[in-house]
Formats: sequence, C-alpha cells, structure tokens
Amino acid sequence: MKKVVSLTRRAIEEYNMIEEGDKIAVGVSGGKDSLVLLCALSELSHYYPKKFTVTALTLDMGYKSDYSGIQSLCDNLGVEFKVKYTNIKEIIFDIRNETNPCSLCAKMRRGSLNDFALENGCHKVALGHHNDDVLETFLLSLMHEGRIHCFSPVTYLDRTQLYQIRPMIYVRERDIRGVINNHSLPVIHNECPADGYTQREYMKDLIKRLEKEMTPGLRKRLFRAIHDSTIDGWKTK
Repeated sequence: MKKVVSLTRRAIEEYNMIEEGDKIAVGVSGGKDSLVLLCALSELSHYYPKKFTVTALTLDMGYKSDYSGIQSLCDNLGVEFKVKYTNIKEIIFDIRNETNPCSLCAKMRRGSLNDFALENGCHKVALGHHNDDVLETFLLSLMHEGRIHCFSPVTYLDRTQLYQIRPMIYVRERDIRGVINNHSLPVIHNECPADGYTQREYMKDLIKRLEKEMTPGLRKRLFRAIHDSTIDGWKTK
C-alpha cells in the first residue's frame, strides 16, 4: 500500500490534481481499482499539505448489489459513502437491447456519476484508471481509430465545471492486485452480462507477450512516449 500511496501522491503533485479545501468524489464501482484508489486517497488526506476530504460514491446499475462490505470499509476509513440506484442496466439491455453496450454504458455511467458528485458538493471526481489502462487505451486508439490519443490525467468538463482526475496513472495493475490480496478489500463481482474477453483484454495480453518475448522495457518506453508527447493534458510543467 505504501508504494501505491507514494505513486498516487507523485501523480497528484506533478499534475496539480488537488487544491486546498477540495471535496473529492471517488467513483467506487466495487472493483479492485476504485477500492484501492479510495484507500490511497483516504490515507493521503490525513497528512497531505493541501487539506482535502474524500467521499465514496457508488452507482448501482440496476443489479442491487450488496454494498455492506464497502460500507464497513468506509466506516473504518472515516469516509462518507453514498449509493445511487439507477436503471442503466434496464435501458441498455432490456429497452434498447444493445449488441455493443460498452460505449453507451460508459457514457451513461460517467454522466450519472458526475451529476451524483455535484449533488454531494464535489467538483472533482477521482477515477481508478491505472498505468496499464493508460497503455491499453493508447494502443486501442492507435490501432482501432488511427489516432495518437489517450485520456488525460486531469480533464475539465466545462458544461458541469467539474474536474476528473486520475491519480493512479503511475500505479501498475499488479501492485493494485497486491493491495487487494494483502488487505482483503471487499471487491464486488462484476454482474454485467457483457463482461468477458474484450479488445482491452487483448491489448493487455499483447503488451505482456511483446514485453516478455521481444522487447523488455516496452511498458516504460510506451508510457514515456505518452508522457513526453503532445497528447492533450500529458505534458508536465
């Protein structure tokens, strides 16, 4: 956990993600990434020079999952926890019967989470994207869209005047798994019927295979290329 907190702090400071007095909403899906991010930000909030508070917000997609484990975790952390129940699952799978639901689902989740954050007085939303997500998104954009692009460490949404921050961009997925195993965090199983082997999983396997068989150090070089590029939001001062 110490390593994750250290790398999270590094990203926060390099990209000026947190200001004095911020109330930050952590989008807690119940997956490993968001739970580790919640714990890291909660720990940082106790001693970070710029004082900030953390609120855990969960969107129930319509599965009515059991959130008692997350509630207990938040109680132990001293973090406020709120759940908003939605009908996103019903709209996507029952009403619209989407054959490729992921894009629409992500868009609806983002919009609902942003609204939920604003309802709770938060003007920053912390998302659990990690270092592996950065590389996979970059390659997906390059190979499927023909453009050099990746999400930004900090994104300003002018319509809502809300910031999205991604404090775990330096954290490897394997380190997140280590925290989950060592601290027995209450991960909730993904009940989405579309969950399975995706293009993102393919990119994950491709990077692993290339680094192992052909080009050791590939991950670091890919990330350095993104970090030093002209992609919007990545150049540090």
